[in-house]
Amino acid sequence: MFFFIKHLIKIIILPFLIIFTSCQLQEQSNNHGILFLENRANKLILDKTNINDTIKILGKPHTKSIENDKTWYYLERTLTKGKYHKLGKNVLKSNNLLILKFNKFGILEKKVFLDKSKKNKMIFTNKTTENQTSQTSFLAEFLSSVREKMYSGK
Repeated sequence: MFFFIKHLIKIIILPFLIIFTSCQLQEQSNNHGILFLENRANKLILDKTNINDTIKILGKPHTKSIENDKTWYYLERTLTKGKYHKLGKNVLKSNNLLILKFNKFGILEKKVFLDKSKKNKMIFTNKTTENQTSQTSFLAEFLSSVREKMYSGK
């Protein structure tokens, strides 16, 4: 009987514990954007770094400003698996944004790094923009009124 229990522990319980503990040691993450953005942003020096140096360090920007072509945005987002109390759902580990503004000569003049805590404090406007494409033209309104009169049965 003791021999049977001893082998049962070796065969069933020991491999289960090894697999279970090895899964806990690995931290799986899902990355989007540029990894280690803050470390790379520290390499950029104001009034010295130019556009070519920035592309060598960070690569091409994710987006550029609509109003000014000299304002660049770089993103970094890292999601990890949650612990047991999160039931394995993705948890936001880092969510960083780097805003770079260049002058007309292509020299870096402003650098703003926003992390997850700073972005929560940003204030957004409540103004709305009217969509010009959703408004119907005069011709569309005229044709719809003709169609209504045609199908009215008079």
